[in-house]
Amino acid sequence: MRKALQIAARHAWLSALLLLAACGSGQDAALNVVAIGSTASPFEKGVRLPPSARLIRGATSEGLVGFDEQGQVVPALADRWIVTDDGLSYIFRLRDGTWADGSPLSAQTLRTALRETMASLRGTPLALDLAGIGEIRVMTGRVIEIRLAAPMPNLLQLLAQPELGIAPKGRGTGPMRLQRQGDVALLTPIAPEARGLPAIESWSDQVRPLRLRALPAKQAVDLFNSGEADVLLGGRIEDFPLARSVGLIRGTIQLDPVMGLFGLAVVDGQGFLAAPENREAVALAIDRDALIAPFGLGGWSPTTRIVGTGVADDPGSIGERWAGLSIDERRGQAAARVSGWRSGHGGAPIVLRLALPGGAGGKILFDRLQGDLKAIGLQTLRVGPDDDADLRLFEAVARYPRVGWYMNQLSCAGQRGLCSENADRTLAQAQRAIDPAVRAELLADAEAELTKANVFIPFGPPIRWSLVRGDVHGFAANRWNMHPLMPMALRPK
Repeated sequence: MRKALQIAARHAWLSALLLLAACGSGQDAALNVVAIGSTASPFEKGVRLPPSARLIRGATSEGLVGFDEQGQVVPALADRWIVTDDGLSYIFRLRDGTWADGSPLSAQTLRTALRETMASLRGTPLALDLAGIGEIRVMTGRVIEIRLAAPMPNLLQLLAQPELGIAPKGRGTGPMRLQRQGDVALLTPIAPEARGLPAIESWSDQVRPLRLRALPAKQAVDLFNSGEADVLLGGRIEDFPLARSVGLIRGTIQLDPVMGLFGLAVVDGQGFLAAPENREAVALAIDRDALIAPFGLGGWSPTTRIVGTGVADDPGSIGERWAGLSIDERRGQAAARVSGWRSGHGGAPIVLRLALPGGAGGKILFDRLQGDLKAIGLQTLRVGPDDDADLRLFEAVARYPRVGWYMNQLSCAGQRGLCSENADRTLAQAQRAIDPAVRAELLADAEAELTKANVFIPFGPPIRWSLVRGDVHGFAANRWNMHPLMPMALRPK
């Protein structure tokens, strides 16, 4: 028996346009957006896209569903769907429309394109997230079914990811058209009738083009401060000190309340770091509260767990590590391990290479970590983010609030550094389990295995920030750090 989860039949942004059409329009110029990154990053291709390229992909290639500015799933190529009571079948009804080449949008052509898109993701953590998809079936000319091997409560959030945007022969369906002008991406909203949708009267009065460029952090913030950019996207912790230069008149700092991973991945398991208990010594030494204190980020919650707080399927059986020990007691244990290892290896100093990002924030992190590790007898050397290293800063925003996302990011297939094959096997068993109690037990076991391996040293959730002028519409801070460009292209009333 199917429970109806009927979703609005129109695109959220299309409905907004209809409302704006009744309210009148202004004559605003193009909206200027700058993203932190290399100047060429918006135009990169592939499956591991930098943030600016994900913005472009999301604006030019729709998937079955998408995100609005609140981070909520909204219709895209599918205008409605239902989910069966057992959670094993998602049935999508496609909207009227055409592909970019003018051919009809049909269940058959979409299935082919979706399979190709998913196949291109092989070898990435996102492919692991999608591994529960068993079959994609054509039911009628405009109805497609995705059948699952086990329930995936967050399938819609996965299908809304920019990487799942469908672009047959490299051409997406919009809602925006891309034109490259040197290092600037000019994005223009496509008229509905050009996409096989009903026309909207006075369309051009309701939308505006958007210019996107990527620059290194200092240049991006300077551009915003000079008034030449209306929105700055892609801020991370290494660049957060730059946000202090923004005056209240210029705009507002927006912090996304994200969940995810932020910590040190062990990438070289030789020497001192070959033993899990020595890797744990590094984790024991770090004062997580003091690590972030210089940034003045209120509300940031440190953790010693791999799986973050607020995860929907967290069994709750694994708590914070070393809860009964003070930081001095933890460091005492860690120092004893360092001393013991050095005694057995000729007394030579232990030097760990830490790969950290640049910027003032990167220096703050290194200075704090250097002091923490010095307290237990370890020396540190700072290297670049892509250089050979023993420990590398890794951070990522969760795409959905499930244990599987955290585990997949640190899996052997994810290739972040050292990994645990035992944890991977246990997670795979959990994801195949139908019985909720069995699944919960296996998820806890998988996290316990990965924790015991000490291949990742968590600090807490990642930091994501933006700069937004007060008169900009279509932007909202959200837990997924998703800021689609099309809503910002609607002209304000």
